[in-house]
Amino acid sequence: MKKITIAIDGHSSCGKSTMAKDLAREIGYIYIDSGAMYRCCTLFCMQRGLIRPDGSIDVESLQRLMPEIQVSFRLNASTGRPDAYLNGVNVEERIRKMDVSAHVSPVAALPFVRAAMTAQQQEMGREGGIVMDGRDIGTAVFPDAELKVFVTASDEIRAQRRLDELRAKGEEADFESVLANLRERDRIDSTRAVAPLRQAEDALVLDNSHLTIPEQKQWLLERFKERTA
Repeated sequence: MKKITIAIDGHSSCGKSTMAKDLAREIGYIYIDSGAMYRCCTLFCMQRGLIRPDGSIDVESLQRLMPEIQVSFRLNASTGRPDAYLNGVNVEERIRKMDVSAHVSPVAALPFVRAAMTAQQQEMGREGGIVMDGRDIGTAVFPDAELKVFVTASDEIRAQRRLDELRAKGEEADFESVLANLRERDRIDSTRAVAPLRQAEDALVLDNSHLTIPEQKQWLLERFKERTA
């Protein structure tokens, strides 16, 4: 059976990564978290002092240093899921922290950053048999993907999910600040000039505001079976 490409897009903290990871494991495909790649770029900026105290980015320096940013994924034997590596260093936990979240959308909106990451993503998925989630997978990275899903959920539910995730990791956070961060990221992601967050015309829409993880998994698995029947 020919392996297909599955693109799962949607807003932050809507559960698309959980869905994508579970589906990939279930069907034996490779999972790629494209959002982690932009988080790696953001962490690189922070490590190199390219994000100024006022939050602005040293764009000229970042563009010059882009060839030094290589993102890869390796399977974590203990979790059964891939961890993100920035230039050979495991940064999976570091890139999920709020300080990275606060800066990732402006970095990801830069056209040369998107071009570099899109090229790496397309190389990862050129053979098919992958599940990739992000903001522009079905519209810009893999516009010919055989299965496209656009996931959504209410702002408040997404913020609560993100808050629970942060607290489970021992991080201090409050609901209002997390909600504000999500809404600002949505605004930037949806209005950026290059590859904005939007639903592909041929994408299936899933509002998972009130679905359990097993229900989401079953829904996605059924859509996969329909496309590969």
